[in-house]
Amino acid sequence: MVKFSAYSLMISSFTPFHSIILKTPRRFSRNIPFNHSTKSRVASYYQNVELHTEDMMGASRYLPPLFSVAPMMEWTDNHYRTLARLISKHAWLYTEMLAAETIVYQQGNLDKFLGYSPEQHPVVLQIGGSKLENLAKATELANAYNYDEINFNCGCPSPKVAGHGCFGVRLMLDPKFVGEAMSVIAANTNVPVSVKCRIGVDDHDSYNELCDFIYKVSSLSPTRHFIIHSRKALLNGISPADNRRIPPLKYEFYYALLRDFPDLTFTINGGINSVVEANAALREGAHGVMVGRAAYHYPWQTLGHVDTAIYGAPSSGITRREILQRYQEYGDSVLGKDGNNRPNIREVAKS
Repeated sequence: MVKFSAYSLMISSFTPFHSIILKTPRRFSRNIPFNHSTKSRVASYYQNVELHTEDMMGASRYLPPLFSVAPMMEWTDNHYRTLARLISKHAWLYTEMLAAETIVYQQGNLDKFLGYSPEQHPVVLQIGGSKLENLAKATELANAYNYDEINFNCGCPSPKVAGHGCFGVRLMLDPKFVGEAMSVIAANTNVPVSVKCRIGVDDHDSYNELCDFIYKVSSLSPTRHFIIHSRKALLNGISPADNRRIPPLKYEFYYALLRDFPDLTFTINGGINSVVEANAALREGAHGVMVGRAAYHYPWQTLGHVDTAIYGAPSSGITRREILQRYQEYGDSVLGKDGNNRPNIREVAKS
């Protein structure tokens, strides 16, 4: 038995619910059929979510985040999210991480950083930072843009983030501060808040330490939703790209969290590269699945199946040609609107 302050946690094993995880530790099985039962999945999700009354207005307008696209620096910008929403109506979209300081210091130019079209809903703003006053102010300023959730970055291993101002994944080493930060963020918004983190940092990679982080943050703040990248981060000697492939995936940590924190909601992230694999994770009991680079590099093959295969919605019938035509219309409407030929064709077309 592992004892935290005012809390006891029984850890019997790290064995996931099904041998699918043990047999393929880096991928979910591709041989599991799609599950089209939208009602059962949505009902199951809300049974696992402890929503505050004030959060219901923001959360109930859309289907739950059974499938979401990960926040990716320089990738999940306004242009990409526009394209993604043309393909999928129900996937939850995340912004790039925005530093709280950027939002605070760019108050006169916030549309450039926070603006988006209403069609992008449901959309989540991810912020990062290590100063409570800036996190509070940034959240307050973002309210005018009506994001559906505010997510706090505790998972980015980039030296530009983790080494400057000590935020990103380094914050996992200070769960008390993260709890305080989440309380400050929640106090300045009326939408749900969440944390995106890894399963550990460097040598602080035991399941006990992960539980300590989750317990303290959820105890010190209204945070009830955690997105778990199922790898630890190595801060010295490897690049952010290597941090996405070298530390081994430990899905068993994620599934153990579902067992040991039944009142919280967890989204699984890391190593899931298709809708088939996302469906497998959901069938194994995952509350939600977050996909990153596959949704960016192969948007049609990935997002094009989300609404029907994950949410059970009827096919929209939209073709790739129609999506390209609509995106071209969007591109024509935004080229140069910020002045100095920004955004330019390259910025719009890279999505």
